Amino acid sequence: MTETIGVRELKSQASQILRAIRESSVEYVVTVHNEPVAVLRPYTVEDENRLRADELTDELADIDALAQEIAASWKSQQSGLELIEEQRR
Repeated sequence: MTETIGVRELKSQASQILRAIRESSVEYVVTVHNEPVAVLRPYTVEDENRLRADELTDELADIDALAQEIAASWKSQQSGLELIEEQRR
């Protein structure tokens, strides 16, 4: 179920609106001067999964950037794996 709510009504009834969203899965389209600007809806398992996937993607991108930085400044003729194997001997 979707309802429309003005920003002033949202301000004055925020607690009740959030309770309705949580308990009844009501969805609200928030308007300013009768123009839709946002949607308030329940937070779902899919939202949580998407958030985790986005965070993982960002972390992997950071790791990849660090790997590229290390590779660009690598001075040895041997690879990191070769150096580690040499230390193990």
